[in-house]
Amino acid sequence: MVPELSAGEGFVSVRGYNVWYRIVGERDEPGRLPLLCLHGGPGAPHDYLEPLEAVARSGRRVIFYDQWGCGNSDQPSDPSLWTVEYFVEEVGAVRRALALDRVHLLGQSWGGMLALEYALTQPSGLTSLVLASTTASVPQWIAEANRLLAAIPSEVRETLRQHEEAGTTDDPAYQEAMMVFYRRHVCRLAEWPDYVTRAFDLLRHEVYGTMWGPSEFHATGTLQEWDVTDRLGEIRVPTLITAGRYDEATPALPRRSGAASPTRRSSSSKRAPTWPTPRSRSDTGRCSTIS
Repeated sequence: MVPELSAGEGFVSVRGYNVWYRIVGERDEPGRLPLLCLHGGPGAPHDYLEPLEAVARSGRRVIFYDQWGCGNSDQPSDPSLWTVEYFVEEVGAVRRALALDRVHLLGQSWGGMLALEYALTQPSGLTSLVLASTTASVPQWIAEANRLLAAIPSEVRETLRQHEEAGTTDDPAYQEAMMVFYRRHVCRLAEWPDYVTRAFDLLRHEVYGTMWGPSEFHATGTLQEWDVTDRLGEIRVPTLITAGRYDEATPALPRRSGAASPTRRSSSSKRAPTWPTPRSRSDTGRCSTIS
């Protein structure tokens, strides 16, 4: 029987708000550094990253936190703080509060975008990046999403188009059509794991809609023009970029990022959609995604 991993939880204060965190594992073994995980969304909680807790069995602590405005963290309605700049500040605040002087950083989806922004500030003690199912350019992401949408039945696409043009994306028909895409490119399992359904049920739509939009393939929020492709060469730490064959973050996205930053390494799984589980672990904190 595999022994249960020890874990502790608490709160970090950022600008007077409580940001919840969870640390899995008691200590880092000699030569190992902790792994700090940034969840996606924006506005989704950390829950769907729970399989990465198993990385702690390799002798390093794994740290999760719910970004301000979602999950177990404070959730006041203050769109003025739903900015890239605030969330970058929050990463640093969590590191300082938890004494993560040297750390590996994993970001998934929006969390990968946040990891890029944080790395571009050249923070001390950041030793590597893992960018899972993410992008360096929202316009490129949407272009790839449109390519994937072209393979969805025409009546589903028409439902999506009509509601997007009418501004009625909260209509149940739009939500049902949206799930056709999600079941192809977000989670392809016939029965979604509890940690995935929890993340969807707890999604803070106010944050997600403000920063991203009504769906993964229809960006109308403040991030719709976000693009750091021309700055990728400024990142100085070893970086692993992962994507899956059926991933909404298609393999074309890490290939473009790798071309813009020649010191990066990309990896793709032939079976994986977006949601990550641990596959391989090493001293550089590298992880791959599998279905």
